[in-house]
Amino acid sequence: MFLVKSVGALCGLMLPLALSLSPAQAASTVYPLTLDNCGVALTFEKAPERAVTLGQNSAEILLLLGVENSMVGTAFWPSEVLPELAAANAKVKRLSQEIPTLESILAERPDFVAAQLAHLLGPDSKVAKREDFANLGINSYLSPGLCVANHDSGDVHGARAELWSMDLLYQEIDELSQIFDVQDRGQELIASFKAREAALRARVSDETQDLSYAFWFSSPSPEADAYLGGKNGSSGFIADLLGGHNVIQTEVEWPTVSWEGIMAANPDVIVVGQVALTRGWELDKAENKIAFLKADPAISQLEAVKQNRLVVMDAQAMNPTIRTIYGAEQVAAQLEELGLFK
Repeated sequence: MFLVKSVGALCGLMLPLALSLSPAQAASTVYPLTLDNCGVALTFEKAPERAVTLGQNSAEILLLLGVENSMVGTAFWPSEVLPELAAANAKVKRLSQEIPTLESILAERPDFVAAQLAHLLGPDSKVAKREDFANLGINSYLSPGLCVANHDSGDVHGARAELWSMDLLYQEIDELSQIFDVQDRGQELIASFKAREAALRARVSDETQDLSYAFWFSSPSPEADAYLGGKNGSSGFIADLLGGHNVIQTEVEWPTVSWEGIMAANPDVIVVGQVALTRGWELDKAENKIAFLKADPAISQLEAVKQNRLVVMDAQAMNPTIRTIYGAEQVAAQLEELGLFK
C-alpha cells in the first residue's frame, strides 16, 4: 500500500472516435464548423489566425500540423521542443516557460486558445476559466484527455478510472486539424503515430517480462514526497504498452508518494523524468534524480537501484501527449540495452 496523499475516483466516459479517413481521403473543412469539446459547443466561422496554446502538447500538435503562422503565443513547456519543430517554434512567441498570466495571453489578442492541462484552463485554474475567453468571443479548446478525467477528485490534475489511450490523442489531432482546415496533415500524423504504437506492441510477446515500473516526474526537494505518474495516466499506458504494469494503484493522475511507499512497492524499473521547467527544483533534472537514488542510504538498497535499472525519459512523456509514444520508445531502447526487452 502506498502512502498516497490524494486519492480520486472517476466519472468520465471516453468520447467516441471515428477516424476512418485515410490521408488521401481527408476533406477540407466546411465552415461554420461545430464541435463538442468537454461538453462545450464550439463554432468556428473560419480557421483561427491568432492561436495561443497553454501547454507544450497543444503547441507541438499545432506545429506538427504546420500552422505556426497562425500561432501568436505558447506557454508552459516541461521539456525542450522536438528538434524537428525547433525552426517552426522559433517563429512563435513564448509567453512563458512556466504558467502564464491571463493578461499576457489576452495581450496577444488571441482568437483561439488550446490547453493541455486543467490547471492551465478550467474551473479551478488560476490562469483562466473557459468563461473568461467565451465572454470575449474567443473559442477555447481542452485536450480530450481531460474530458474523461474526473476533476472532482480533490486533486487539481484529476483522476481516471480507465487507462488513457492514444485514441484520445488521435481525437485531439483530428479535431485540431479540422479547426485549422489541415485535415490531410492531421490524418498523416495520426497514421504515423499509429504505426509507431503498433511497432512497440508487436515487440511484446508471452516471453516479455511483466516488469513493474515507477515513473518519477519530480520532487520539490530530496526530503519531499515524489510526484509519480498515476495508474491510469500515460505512465500506465507506457508500462502496459511494453508488457508491464505501473506500481502505482491510485487513479489520481499525479499522486505524491513517500519514499517509504515506493520502497514497499519495490518496482523493477524506475523511470526518471528529465524536466526542463525553470522553477528551481533540483530534482527536475534526471541526473540529480539518479544521484539522489544512489546516494540515499535506504533508497539505494532498492533492487532497481542496485541493479541500475534506472531509465531516463523526457518528463513530458508522462503527460498524456504526443511525447508519450516518444517516451515509450525511449524506455524500450534502454530496457533493450539492459536485456529486459526485445
